[in-house]
Amino acid sequence: MIEYPIIEEAHPGLADPCGGKEAAMPPVAVEAPDEWRVLDSLAALTHHRDIDALDHSLVLTLAELTAAHSVILAKCFAEDSVLESAACCSPDPLGVYHVRPLEPAQLGASLGPMQRCLQRLEVQTETRGGLHRQLVPIVREGRAIGALQLDSALAPLRSRSLIDGFARIYANYTALLHESEHDKLTGLYNRRSLERQLQRMLQLRDTALRPRPFAVPPAREQRVTPPGEAARVWLAIVDIDHFKRINDNYGHIYGDEVILLLAQQMRACFRRGDVLFRFGGEEFVALFSATDEATVHGVLERFRAHVARFAFPLVGHVTISIGYSRIGAHDYPAVALDRADQALYFVKQHGRDGVRGYEELDASGTRGRGLAAGTIDLF
Repeated sequence: MIEYPIIEEAHPGLADPCGGKEAAMPPVAVEAPDEWRVLDSLAALTHHRDIDALDHSLVLTLAELTAAHSVILAKCFAEDSVLESAACCSPDPLGVYHVRPLEPAQLGASLGPMQRCLQRLEVQTETRGGLHRQLVPIVREGRAIGALQLDSALAPLRSRSLIDGFARIYANYTALLHESEHDKLTGLYNRRSLERQLQRMLQLRDTALRPRPFAVPPAREQRVTPPGEAARVWLAIVDIDHFKRINDNYGHIYGDEVILLLAQQMRACFRRGDVLFRFGGEEFVALFSATDEATVHGVLERFRAHVARFAFPLVGHVTISIGYSRIGAHDYPAVALDRADQALYFVKQHGRDGVRGYEELDASGTRGRGLAAGTIDLF
């Protein structure tokens, strides 16, 4: 068991980020859950294969096991501990628990302690009037991936091992999910996770998009959703031009290096909120949100130009072709892929090293004049 520093503080009141007020439920005597109930909860928790469902189950399970006033799971980007999202579970006036998402800014007074917990890997404890708050980091491979905050009348000595245990199980289980969803060479999502990620993007599109930290200077990447306008989800297929020649001339080791470096350039040129895949071989897919096609074309054209300027070791300069399409709310992944692939095929047939959109080609009538189906393997 990993031991973290414990910081104990006494405060005049425990602000409730879930409700925005001081704890309204009077503390009551709470018994520690029996082992069979805990084991049953663990079995239910590890049944999930979707990370959002897992997050929901984790906070709900801890709340029910400890009769908590509230439980918060805050998640961060592992590379710099910047808070990404949060989920909160708290009871309604009838005592029924509900889970809802929170923006990091909505954590209020909990934001500072949460950030310290993530950065220093500190366990923090506060107590007032019989209600105890514990803040425990979730650590994977030596880095914080999140933190749990639990407000409960259960004594810290009795609840600490429970929270620690669930935090470790969550970290281990998310590592397994991460491995199953990601390409081993590049670390990008793999093709089997496309449908799940697409559905997540479509759900986010229907909510207010929050600004996310940029991986590149803002001058190079500015996609802002104007007030009153809904963001759309777009899918782009990226294909390395003449990749067979690279393998034939330099060998598969250098071919793999080109793939790996291209994945790194994708991360550098797209936002953190965008979802990137290695779809197979030399083909990549990007899912991202934007309000209009002009913005989409600009984003992808900047990426194409960036790759064309990049010097790959030994191989030199490499170009890419990109086709893209807008995704409707009821489109199947195969339909969206096929549209983007048709646009990619057009680029390949007209000189490569370019960017074209399905909607643009369709509106101009080009699609009806020989825009054939592409070559991507959809299944």
